[in-house]
Amino acid sequence: MKAKEMQTHMRLADFIRAEIEPILQDWEEFALTILPARDMGKTGLRDHAKGMLLEIADDLDSHQSASEQDAKSKGREPKAEGESSAEVHGGDRQSSGFSVIDTVSEFRALRASVVSHWTKAYPTITGQQVEDLTRFHEAIDQAVAESLEQYATVKETETRLFGAVLLASPDPIFVLDLEGSFVYANKATTDLFAMEIQAIVGKSTLDLGFSFASDLQRALGKVIAEASTQRGKFVHTFASGRGERFEYLLAPVLDEHQKPEAVACIFRDITEQALAEEKIWHNAHHDQLTGLPNRRLFLDRLEQAIKHAKRSKTPLSVLFMDLDGFKGVNDTLGHEAGDRLLSDVAKRLTGCVREGDTVARLGGDEFTVILADAKERHDVALVAQHIIDALTLPFQFAHQPVQISVSIGISRYPYDASSPVALLEAADQAMYKAKKSDSNRVYFCEAIDQEGRDSD
Repeated sequence: MKAKEMQTHMRLADFIRAEIEPILQDWEEFALTILPARDMGKTGLRDHAKGMLLEIADDLDSHQSASEQDAKSKGREPKAEGESSAEVHGGDRQSSGFSVIDTVSEFRALRASVVSHWTKAYPTITGQQVEDLTRFHEAIDQAVAESLEQYATVKETETRLFGAVLLASPDPIFVLDLEGSFVYANKATTDLFAMEIQAIVGKSTLDLGFSFASDLQRALGKVIAEASTQRGKFVHTFASGRGERFEYLLAPVLDEHQKPEAVACIFRDITEQALAEEKIWHNAHHDQLTGLPNRRLFLDRLEQAIKHAKRSKTPLSVLFMDLDGFKGVNDTLGHEAGDRLLSDVAKRLTGCVREGDTVARLGGDEFTVILADAKERHDVALVAQHIIDALTLPFQFAHQPVQISVSIGISRYPYDASSPVALLEAADQAMYKAKKSDSNRVYFCEAIDQEGRDSD
């Protein structure tokens, strides 16, 4: 259609319907400059704008009284039944992460696109066209009002729901500023800290004297520097007495430029879970009767001890012990007495060595000891004799003294073997030599080698 014919016959409502595609193309170019809009498809961007333009075109075709015109010019037009495209737009934009400024700027761009195309087609407008343009501006203002009202309604609803979730959450949730000071804390946090919210906000975990504060501050620095999530665990007893083991999650709160502006944190009490896991691990690595390390943990510790001895170029010794007379106690006094005897033996053995040494029960009446940093053979022999003396003292059962003895075999690293299993086997062989010789005897593995050479 020629421009002259358009000037004569086309009103703004019809123009919007006829030119809606180029109008939307210009508007879309602007919309894609808004950060949250970049992740939206064309449909998500255009549907509201197209609906609003068509509703405005219908409005321009409708009769409008002076009072209605005045109300619309102030954004106070009576609300129609059902949601308008502008209201849908406002709610959607809030949910999509648009700011109020972003949302309003879309309307400005929509207004600018329509006016630009209209004035290019009609450089000079008069009469009805002037009235149409005035009513168009009023309709845009009304759409802005409807959109922002819905934006605010959704925002308030979201805030209330979020607040309810935070309030109901059993997990402490709080927000820290970039310096590590509290700016928000939910009820679970104040309950855990046993502090009023006024005493928390504005303070840091360092200010509050928490033992984990330094670790949390380091994690906070990583969150801010890398804009990434950080996880960790800590052990702390709060004034409330609730929990002891905790894990935490720190997550950045990003601004419109994707830069951290705050850090959200969640604590989770994992005390029961941690204690249960520790119990499972303890049961898998310790003798249930005596509480001493079992064979599995003994070999693991022996491996670590060998590595240390190799690095420090110091010897270590393994003592393998078998109780003499234990079977008689079991047969005459019963298994309950036998179990008690084994527990008492474990206590005496532990008292014979240093805290850094390992005493283990391999099963039955067999016990082992790892002696670290015993540099001289004579020192090892003294510890073995101390054990013999301790175990030959009577054990008291229901006013009845019970006496046993012990045979001890000893292997030394690196002289007799260099692996955990080989050292244990060497000490076991030496123990059998000691048992065959006489009770309360100590036998070194090197003596077996000497016997072998003497018999050649």
